[in-house]
Amino acid sequence: MIKYGVINTDTLIDDLLHWKTLYVAGRLQKPVKILTQNENSKLQAALVSNLKSAVTAAFLMLPESFSEEDLYMQIAGLSYSGDFRMVIGEDRSKVQNIVKPNVPYFQKLYSNILQDCPQVVYKHHLGRLEIDKSPEGQFTQLMALPRTLQQKITSLVDPPGKNRDVEEILLQVAHDPDCGFVVHQGISGIVRSSSIVQSAKTILTAGAKKSVTYSMKKLYKMTKGWLRKTS
Repeated sequence: MIKYGVINTDTLIDDLLHWKTLYVAGRLQKPVKILTQNENSKLQAALVSNLKSAVTAAFLMLPESFSEEDLYMQIAGLSYSGDFRMVIGEDRSKVQNIVKPNVPYFQKLYSNILQDCPQVVYKHHLGRLEIDKSPEGQFTQLMALPRTLQQKITSLVDPPGKNRDVEEILLQVAHDPDCGFVVHQGISGIVRSSSIVQSAKTILTAGAKKSVTYSMKKLYKMTKGWLRKTS
């Protein structure tokens, strides 16, 4: 079975750069096989920017030292954070099932970005990474996040009516011991809204009967994964 969608190039680039929905951007943060691709330089740059943003967001939610697999688990989980289908309808081990068999493909996708990143010590031979968790380092990372995520973080931290500058708010978050949690909440807010909209579209386009059948298959997979984990 192949799932497919059709998207306008400008809309695709917008999601890759700004994470407006993280729906397509999230899928392209994982190893995929590109069958054919035109020479659109803006799209090429947006694809790379999306991967760099995924690394930056993951860094903010990880401790000072971690394994490569930890990083890829965090990246692969970005587009599932806040998705209500992960509570009802998806295998809880989905992220793990994506990463563990595909670590070499994740390495191929992200190794150049990690090697060129000035804020990380990448010990490739050990499969370990160390990042700068100082407030200054975290502020630099927060300032590099996609626009929509910065806006979500701002709305979480800034009291209504105060209207502080985004840079001022992100500097405050950088000094917060719960900085990673705030970033996670921001991502969850983007994905939650997107997952509800996409589920509604599925019902409208596929019809109620097909949607129920698909949901039942998802529930079966979720139950099977849960039983496998507890056995």
